[in-house]
Amino acid sequence: MPRLAAALCECGYSAEGSEDDNGPWLFTDMLESDFTNVPNVSGLQSWVPQQFNVSAKAGRGRYGKAFSPGNIASHPKAKLGEEKPAAADAVGVELRVGSAVANGAIPVAEIDSAALDMHYGSYRAGMKLTAVHGTCAAFFWYFNDTQEIDMEFLSQDYNHERRLYPVNLVIQSQKSMKAGYDASRTDSFQRVNLTFDPTDGFHEYRFDYLPGRVVFYADSSKLAEMAGHEMPSSAGHLILQHWSNGDPKWSGGPPTQDALLTVSYVKAYFNTSSREKVSSWALRCAEAQGGAVCSIPDVLASNASTGGRFFTGEGARGSDKEGEENSGRALREVDGKRVLAVVLVATAMAVMGSSGL
Repeated sequence: MPRLAAALCECGYSAEGSEDDNGPWLFTDMLESDFTNVPNVSGLQSWVPQQFNVSAKAGRGRYGKAFSPGNIASHPKAKLGEEKPAAADAVGVELRVGSAVANGAIPVAEIDSAALDMHYGSYRAGMKLTAVHGTCAAFFWYFNDTQEIDMEFLSQDYNHERRLYPVNLVIQSQKSMKAGYDASRTDSFQRVNLTFDPTDGFHEYRFDYLPGRVVFYADSSKLAEMAGHEMPSSAGHLILQHWSNGDPKWSGGPPTQDALLTVSYVKAYFNTSSREKVSSWALRCAEAQGGAVCSIPDVLASNASTGGRFFTGEGARGSDKEGEENSGRALREVDGKRVLAVVLVATAMAVMGSSGL
């Protein structure tokens, strides 16, 4: 049976940034997905495995890409009394890039959030990256091809001897479109070397999407910030993707053996673009007593495999029935079920006002 979800933070979730980021910020909605407890990702209502093809020409690569739910697998942690089903460092949802090219296309994987109303927010994922050369692992927010926030990891760029583990921080914009969608030719691209080996274990990757700027983090340490009128301004959704198309200047590949990206969790604290959900939040917050704003805890490498504390699943009000009390609620995947909790958010720096709500 799924656990009851918590509803303790009626007025919002508070996200901290670095000392010079002018935080904290509060956001109105929440999605928490603990993939270490999910026996079958295809049974989730808040995430949608994708199936589509991209030709080599359309993807600007040497090969096409064949996205299929068959390249996504769940490896939940063992329950009490059960035999351990997977290695400790492989617990979560796996996105596979296959080594066998079929009909000119490489087998690849993508899952998208069902929610499309994710505006300003703090978006986080626990991931263990592949050490197999020739793939691109990506955690990103997407509205369209000119409003996109990416953290992309190219396994062919890793150099263990020199301890080089770059992450590509990308904002797709009108400028990048004019540059042939090559954001590296604009000022909304940075390549930052991680201070750890991302293939050796789980780490949290995060970006805070704020009015006029985006701040990127790894294990709660700031990596970079981008700002200006080219930053996104719309609501969108989250995407987890693992792919290769043989482009020697980007993904490389195809990999010589199957390559796995493992995702242990996703946490999203955000302002919804739904006026109905905002109105529902405002009523709950007005009725709340003291202590109705909850501070989002930082996640470090030491607990990125589990995600640390989740606000849902801690008791109090909620529903253990899938599909009930949906409007204005936060979601967490627990034991393969969608568990509902009252969402919380506003914005301390008038972020909601900036979003036009």
